[in-house]
Amino acid sequence: MQPRRLTLILSLAILAGPQLAAAKENRCGWIQNPTPGNYWLDDRDGMWVMLTQGSDEEPRGFENFPDISTGDYVASNGNYGYTCGCIQAETERNKDPQDASAGRITAIYGVKLLPLKKCLADRSLPKPE
Repeated sequence: MQPRRLTLILSLAILAGPQLAAAKENRCGWIQNPTPGNYWLDDRDGMWVMLTQGSDEEPRGFENFPDISTGDYVASNGNYGYTCGCIQAETERNKDPQDASAGRITAIYGVKLLPLKKCLADRSLPKPE
């Protein structure tokens, strides 16, 4: 390969590198934990799965996820339920075109629990389960 062409290719790769990395997003909506080992966020863009019972896939940072029952919380199944909050996270969309509104949270950088009235007032959010 010609040195000039190689330099151009390497330069383009360096410039594109940061764009290929996952970006932190702030997603707000219903944080749900309806049953043991199941956690997801429902926001205006769809469902973002964090953890499913029996799965070994856990997002980076999940070990620091707060106990959602400590704030403004609705118990809907014994000790399980939902709350309102924002998660600073990296996400990826579901590749299945039949379920394109769903995705996965792959890394968690922060969680802020909010009063339920904040999510209840947001008409873009689905009703919690």
